[in-house]
Amino acid sequence: MKPFKRILSIAAMAAISISAMTQDNTGVVRRNSSSKRGQKQEEATGPKITDRMQGFFDSPKTHDADLAYVRKIYRQLDLKNVPENTPLYFPEDIVDGQQNLFRIIFGLVVDGKIPAFEYLDGRELFTDQYKVKVDEMLDRFEIMYQSQGNGDRATFTVEEADVPTGQALKYYIIEKWEFDKRSNRMKTFVEAICPVLTRTGDYGGEANYPMFWVKFDQLRPYLAQQYVFLTDDNNLPQYSLDDYFNLGMYKGEIYKTQNLRNLSMAQMFPDKDDLERAQDSIDTRLREFGKNLWVPTRDEYLAMREAEEEAAAAKELAAANGDSIPERTVVLADEEEKPATKTRASKRSGRKKASSASASKKKSNTPKVSQPKSSSNNSNSSAAKSVRRRKR
Repeated sequence: MKPFKRILSIAAMAAISISAMTQDNTGVVRRNSSSKRGQKQEEATGPKITDRMQGFFDSPKTHDADLAYVRKIYRQLDLKNVPENTPLYFPEDIVDGQQNLFRIIFGLVVDGKIPAFEYLDGRELFTDQYKVKVDEMLDRFEIMYQSQGNGDRATFTVEEADVPTGQALKYYIIEKWEFDKRSNRMKTFVEAICPVLTRTGDYGGEANYPMFWVKFDQLRPYLAQQYVFLTDDNNLPQYSLDDYFNLGMYKGEIYKTQNLRNLSMAQMFPDKDDLERAQDSIDTRLREFGKNLWVPTRDEYLAMREAEEEAAAAKELAAANGDSIPERTVVLADEEEKPATKTRASKRSGRKKASSASASKKKSNTPKVSQPKSSSNNSNSSAAKSVRRRKR
């Protein structure tokens, strides 16, 4: 009997091992608490990025010897008033794993996946000396959080209700323009992004609070997996956030350029009209820079001359037809108002005299008709009376 029992026990163990193998082949795996926690963290901050994926999105830096032109432009992206920038704000909440740009950046910085750097207002240095400490950043902007551990091993957790997504209504970006003389190409790319919180100031009104800078190359692997739709007419997300920035789909005004005095555009041009003209001039020069590098061909030159001649002829024709723009009127000062009124009055009187003279001319041209006069005027009045029809 004992050998028979041993045979039965061996058969039972073999059946158990076979069932376990079939379960493993069909994918039936029991998940522990750590795997569930990892899944939630992956849904919150995106999938894990390997070094190979990061290297794929790192753009090679052009050597200084190959550069003939470099310009750094600081732009402000307004998400509230500019329709082209609204894809960066929506969705406000996490929907089916989709989240807006601020949630992606904020979650990556809090989890320590990418470094953040101090906002130095024009003197940005992306070195270890100016790295942002997460706890100090959260305390500065009064964001509630929970921490575990100390030092570099500390981890931070921010509840969903405490994430200031509704206040992130603006972004600052550093846009770099480079002309590579080796490849004869003008390259334009975003170097860094800074989220800006818009809050009510102490004395009313809105105030902007820049948080930190994040290098765009370190952010690209996460943005490439987040798709957005650009218009309300088509709700199919066809472009990723990485495409959105690389293709220049955003629209932002220039608030600063890198200069020796580190002045903003508002400081350099206090007048609003001068500021707008300067911003348009910078945009035009940047976009026309590549065209001005080459000498046009003979056909291109003749076409340009013909277009200029047609424009001049159209301008002359408009001026001959009286379609020219009237000159600007000059408003006189208070001390000059009196003579101005006199000249206006004299003009009006001159017009009245001219009208009376024309009326008198019209009267003189009409034939005269004799009218009977009363006999009490003078003695000659009776001679003017007609006697032809007098009864005898």
